[in-house]
Amino acid sequence: MTAVRIRPARPDDAAVILDMIRELARFEHAEDQVRAAEADLVRDGWGAAPRFEALLAELAGDGRGAAADPVGFALYFHTYSTWEGRPGLFVEDLYVLERARRLGVGRRLMAACAAVAVERECRRLELNVLHWNPARGFYQSLGLTHLEEWLPYRVTGPALARLAAQAG
Repeated sequence: MTAVRIRPARPDDAAVILDMIRELARFEHAEDQVRAAEADLVRDGWGAAPRFEALLAELAGDGRGAAADPVGFALYFHTYSTWEGRPGLFVEDLYVLERARRLGVGRRLMAACAAVAVERECRRLELNVLHWNPARGFYQSLGLTHLEEWLPYRVTGPALARLAAQAG
């Protein structure tokens, strides 16, 4: 069995995480939408006011000096539930390189996110999954449920600017 290690990501992992973000975007047929740069991740993950945290999954080195091999990541941040009166944890991205799938890496990353949520007294762990993503079955096997009655909404770009201009 392949040894998988999950650890908190560090600033020097930003380039590896960004590469996996780009690979995830390719998988989702949205590669042209990635605007993040390595400096953005460093600033927002490990800067003066961190906006997210990340975990890195690695396959163990060979014990003879070979470095651990990064094969997946989970990037998450806190939310807040007014109804629960407690924080939640939102997993923005979870990705495992294709060559490391079926080794338990995704399960270990999700379990590590759940452990963070429980440790911090979060009442929810949430994520979004594209309707066509074959990983939906994986998430259901972990106990996550699809909330059919909730529809995600988003505002970006010029529409966001127009809405913000109405605040004045």
